Amino acid sequence: MAIKLSASERERLGKLAEAKKRTAHWLAKEAIDQYLEREEAAERFRRETLERWEEFCQTGRSVPHDAVMEWLESWGGENEAEGPKCG
Repeated sequence: MAIKLSASERERLGKLAEAKKRTAHWLAKEAIDQYLEREEAAERFRRETLERWEEFCQTGRSVPHDAVMEWLESWGGENEAEGPKCG
């Protein structure tokens, strides 16, 4: 696989590689790895959100706002509550 970079991008990558004592290839691979991880996580989140929405549309089950707020307000206290359940 080849990636076309502009002269300024190649220069910036070279300077950063030198500063980090890594190769430009290593930096590019690391950037791609991080991008893939981030995008895959975003896609999982999107898919899970759509699945939860579909489940809500089919069942109508949800957690009331007041129950969530009560639970959140207990965080960090001595009597931290357990998370509310769908009703």
